[in-house]
Amino acid sequence: METLNSIVFGWYPYLCLTVFLFGSLFRFDREQYTWRTGSSQLLRRRQLIWGSNLFHVGILVIFVGHFVGLLTPIWVFDMLGVSHGFKQMLAIVAGGLAGLMCLAGISLLTHRRLLDPRIRSNSSFGDTAILLLLFAQLLLGLATIPVSLGHLDGHEMVKFMGWAQGIVTLQPGVAANILDVHPIFKAHLVLGMTLFLLFPFTRLVHVWSAPVWYLGRRGYQIVRSRDGATRPIQPAE
Repeated sequence: METLNSIVFGWYPYLCLTVFLFGSLFRFDREQYTWRTGSSQLLRRRQLIWGSNLFHVGILVIFVGHFVGLLTPIWVFDMLGVSHGFKQMLAIVAGGLAGLMCLAGISLLTHRRLLDPRIRSNSSFGDTAILLLLFAQLLLGLATIPVSLGHLDGHEMVKFMGWAQGIVTLQPGVAANILDVHPIFKAHLVLGMTLFLLFPFTRLVHVWSAPVWYLGRRGYQIVRSRDGATRPIQPAE
């Protein structure tokens, strides 16, 4: 069990992160025509809007919560006076609410993807598979909440923080930190890492293309001149 734990939580994370980063770079360089979300908005718009908004808002909150909660050094929380128990309860409440929002959204997306004949016929195997894997990962995450309620002292979360920070900082033997945690947490971690592994081969690559640069870009307006030509007119400073 120790050997298997070391392979899955000591070596496998680096395989997933390597494929995640270099696979995304390779696909962007060689397969830019496939770098898209493959939206089916024209086929069924209203359900997509509700499902997509609920899913994306929920998943962003969950991602930020996991990123900050796992990778912030423990001494930072101690310096700020945030106890492990409070952090644990905050993760349960905030993560639970965001998870339910995300669950509602992905349920709508899965329903339209699987049960609408037009959308199903225009969906690839990868489109459906990654959606179902995200659904399964979300259910696993919500299933960890009852287990977490039995560890309100926060010490169980400290184990995951030590593991995640050890992986990022290339520390050996960090898999031992989570050797004795509940199997539901391990399943959640394994599927989460697998999603990073599959990331470059699916529509999830559109995450890299979030149009944040539009927030600071100057606007422009297309006008038609008397000679019939069109020219972009930028606003004055």
